[in-house]
Amino acid sequence: MSRPQLRAGDTGRVEAVCVVHAELEMRTRVGRSAIDKRPVAGRVGVRALGLDGDHVCDTVNHGGVHQAVYAYAEEDALRWAEELDRDLPAGWFGENLRVTGLPLSDAVFGAHFAIGDTLLEVSAPRVPCATFQQWSGEKQWVKRFALRADTGTYFRVLTEGTIGAGDEVRVVHVPAHGITVRDLFTGADPALLTRLLTQEPTISDDIRMQIDRHNRKRTVEVRA
Repeated sequence: MSRPQLRAGDTGRVEAVCVVHAELEMRTRVGRSAIDKRPVAGRVGVRALGLDGDHVCDTVNHGGVHQAVYAYAEEDALRWAEELDRDLPAGWFGENLRVTGLPLSDAVFGAHFAIGDTLLEVSAPRVPCATFQQWSGEKQWVKRFALRADTGTYFRVLTEGTIGAGDEVRVVHVPAHGITVRDLFTGADPALLTRLLTQEPTISDDIRMQIDRHNRKRTVEVRA
């Protein structure tokens, strides 16, 4: 299946800006979660570690500069809503930004997105976890989400500022390597991913470990 290719100059729109509504007690190893995010009015400050009014509970597996802002595409959310036969409002995916008009799950690593007076850089796919499974209430949700690989994207913050609903989202730079967050998440072409190690120097240690896991898995499959 061919995927849309993001280009510099492509634009979308912020439909909602979401931050933590309330921490939840979860039947997971971590115990508490800030996945319940809901839209807020007005302009929201964007800092190196995330949005004003937002936070994570599991600081071992979430958060940090490479997972500062999480965005999910309205188009992907609508496909899930139709399949699940339920409303999935902005924030349901635990996202900070619900965006229309851009294929965020196919965002290129290192691409720069200008929103308001902020500048964000594509830095990681979203990896579904047990908390997301429990929050969804859907059978085999993590498996289904992973198989579709409409992960949305995490950003790191290059320029701090503010973001509000209605802001234009403009792609201002796309690296020539063209490797996307979906490519990393699926690991379908480990050789392609290895190029990230030299062509995208800003990738996190976690991304490097994900590439290594894909390579080791591929090696085992070939030997089998």
